[in-house]
Amino acid sequence: MNVWYTLVEWLPFSFLQYDFIKNALLAILLIAPIFGLAGTMVVNNRMSYFSDALGHSALAGIALGTLLGLQDFLLSMILFSVLFGWLLSGIKNRARSSTDTIIGVFSATAVALGIALLSRQGGFTRYSNFLIGDILAIRPSDILILLIVLVLLLLFWILFFNRLLILSVNASLARSKGISVRALEIAFMTLIAVLVTVSIKWIGTLLINALLILPAAAARNVAGSIRSYHGLSVLFSLVSGVSGLILSFYLDTSAGATIVLCSAVIFAVSWLVGRGKTDSREEP
Repeated sequence: MNVWYTLVEWLPFSFLQYDFIKNALLAILLIAPIFGLAGTMVVNNRMSYFSDALGHSALAGIALGTLLGLQDFLLSMILFSVLFGWLLSGIKNRARSSTDTIIGVFSATAVALGIALLSRQGGFTRYSNFLIGDILAIRPSDILILLIVLVLLLLFWILFFNRLLILSVNASLARSKGISVRALEIAFMTLIAVLVTVSIKWIGTLLINALLILPAAAARNVAGSIRSYHGLSVLFSLVSGVSGLILSFYLDTSAGATIVLCSAVIFAVSWLVGRGKTDSREEP
């Protein structure tokens, strides 16, 4: 961290004199590529509602941690989210109801269970910070966890990107090429569960899905190829993260919410640009 602090001090920005801003900026530089890459496959596989449900299930994971007497809820949150994702995946593939209905039932149940357990004897206020997050409170040890997650994501991308891409196009095509669709789905869901859970403490359950979806959705509006799609998603995530952090400092607003609002602005601009390109192609 001392190397990072030394490098940042060369930048001509007064707000970087604070160590908590330096930590938050480094965290964003790690989180942005993670969310930018993972979000592309979430959007491609139409899993935005699923990732939102995973975020909401974190409350039940926290409740599980309190029942077990844990001081740090990260392990219980990851465990519950992974099991929640596996169970949800298994049921939605066998149930007669539509996927969004099944996800909605599971999401509502997990949220209600978490709130019910955490609100006993009026204790829910102690956990309200998990709803909105606070990236300004991130510690060097937390940044190390983000770095590990980023490395794991990059390794997963290198090993399974082509298979994930084929799966996102057509599951039957993936099976015909010898791809174990079920195993790949479970692996990807597990990765998203870990990613969402690890980041919730600093982004918040109410905003985590927006940060995952918006940059990828914006990139999809204007990208002309798979490579540009992923590159733009990471770029948009970085731009919204850094600009949101800076704006939140000067406007005295929630960093997570401001970052999401910056992502929303980028999405709106990309939608207008993409629509303009479509209209120009349709003109005789």
